[in-house]
Amino acid sequence: MADLVWTFHHPLMTSEMLGYIPDFLSAHNPKPAVQQLHEAYRHGGGWHKFEGFKMLPNKDLSYPDDPPVRLLASCTLRDEEIRFYQHSWVAVVQKDGSFEVARMD
Repeated sequence: MADLVWTFHHPLMTSEMLGYIPDFLSAHNPKPAVQQLHEAYRHGGGWHKFEGFKMLPNKDLSYPDDPPVRLLASCTLRDEEIRFYQHSWVAVVQKDGSFEVARMD
């Protein structure tokens, strides 16, 4: 059962759009978010970091020669922020601003 509080950043965003992602994460699990997502999403291939994204000041993602990917929802797991974007991109952002991005569709 999902135990994290998600904030929606787009007026058309719904909890259904997050799919199973909220169920993959738990504050009761001591593992970091990327590890939790990888282990829970094995049927979908696991977490596979995708290189090349830049984080824009408004928290949208940018990839060379593509339009920005809009932030739709986010939640906090201890010191990490999990961000859900258009096209099922997910970013896990650390307190120091470093991040990993993977597609979870």
